[in-house]
Amino acid sequence: MASSISSTSPAINSDHQLDADSPTTQILPLKPIPGHYGLPILGAIRDRYDYFYSQGRDNFFRTRMQKLKSTVFRTNMPPGPFIASNPKVIALLDAISFPVLFDTSKVEKLNVLDGTYMPSISYTGGYRVCAYLDPSEPGHPVIKRWFFSLLAARHNKFIPLFRHCLSELFINLEEQVSDKAAGGKADFNTLSDAMSFNFVFRLFCDRSPSDTKLGPNDGPKLFNLWLFFQLAPLITLGFPKWFNFLEDLLLHTIPLPAFLVKSSYKKLYDAFYESTGPILDEAVKGFGISKDEACHNLVFMAGFNAYGGSKTLFPALIKWVGLAGENLHRQLADEIRTIVRDEGGVTLSALEKMTLTKSVVYEALRIEPPVPFQYGKAKEDMVVHNHDASFEIKKGEMIFGYQPFATKDPKIFYDPEEFVGQRFLGDGEKLLKYVYWSNGREIDDPTAENKQCPGKDLVVLMSRVMLVELFIRYDTFTIEAGTLLLGSSVTFTSLTKASSLI
Repeated sequence: MASSISSTSPAINSDHQLDADSPTTQILPLKPIPGHYGLPILGAIRDRYDYFYSQGRDNFFRTRMQKLKSTVFRTNMPPGPFIASNPKVIALLDAISFPVLFDTSKVEKLNVLDGTYMPSISYTGGYRVCAYLDPSEPGHPVIKRWFFSLLAARHNKFIPLFRHCLSELFINLEEQVSDKAAGGKADFNTLSDAMSFNFVFRLFCDRSPSDTKLGPNDGPKLFNLWLFFQLAPLITLGFPKWFNFLEDLLLHTIPLPAFLVKSSYKKLYDAFYESTGPILDEAVKGFGISKDEACHNLVFMAGFNAYGGSKTLFPALIKWVGLAGENLHRQLADEIRTIVRDEGGVTLSALEKMTLTKSVVYEALRIEPPVPFQYGKAKEDMVVHNHDASFEIKKGEMIFGYQPFATKDPKIFYDPEEFVGQRFLGDGEKLLKYVYWSNGREIDDPTAENKQCPGKDLVVLMSRVMLVELFIRYDTFTIEAGTLLLGSSVTFTSLTKASSLI
């Protein structure tokens, strides 16, 4: 995937301005899809070991892409035997082929949220929640319209409530960084998880989790355990290599039993059920969804989608902004403080005028999308193309997209591996159609008939507000970055308080 983009501009390479539906794709040669699956069972296990242990996730895809000289190829995806009955996929690793996964007229999204396997419905009260439904199923548009109504009814709370929760986060962050006796460092991930859970619970339940049986600290821990049991087949704990066989056997070969987290999930379910009476009543009266099913869907949206997404979203945002250094910090602080002063506060109107802040958020979503994978099963025989060729996919074949490669396509983005905060300024906005973090293009809107994240705009809004609150308070900061089971780890090592007040 060598790039020939001009080093003076982040624009699309003029030789590769192909859209998914461009008529020029007719001139691309039709080639067989390269790659193979190996021997039954053994091939999938070999690929699983490469993915988790021998090569690691990115190198797993990179080595195959380089060996096969193609961004479209056949491979096995974890977990494989004996959790997934069929691990065979066709991988799409470029920005041009990837969007076929958003076209629900061509791909089926039935039970593919987590890939080639689906966790037991015992994790969700016996229901296939909305995230596992294909848009063609009757329940999908009904539940998703209910989600839209919940968010619309609370839009006036988004900014003030999130700012309140962020205020608590920054107070705790500053206290920890200031405590030199304890090392003068602050674990951002733990503080961010607590803040995110607090915001999500208050948003939907109109009360603090401290006022429920969850108490002030249990919510994030319970959701973390519940998430781990469902996603264990897709992660590695990073133990020394002599533990690889045991870890692979325990996490990737047989599903972890849901009954081990049944009591944790029930505690979460009960807290939401007891705190969302009017919401659940509206689900029954306005949408014909039973209270029980509605609550399980609400807990999943709050815990898996919102809280789970925030666990990777906010640390990634702070990591990349932190590593970008003082020059970008100064530019963000100048823009944010000037506009907040001129607009008289942190409002939607003010946020829309912060063009650099918006670009930085989009760049963080591009370079480290919160959800790296997309799956869909071909509904019909079809032809997909990348920059160089066309490929035929047969009905019933599983299609897999690795988003971090698609959104770092060097034939689309200049310096794709670099965090460029100004990338989406001016003409750079045209590149937003290649930002795919929300299970859709950034320029598209979620509907009841597609699988795009219903809270897409809220995620972008919250990310902007986080940067606004950060740079209202501080001129600059330094961090140490690492990796966790899910996403990046961030440790604050210094904070420089704002030299100018608004």
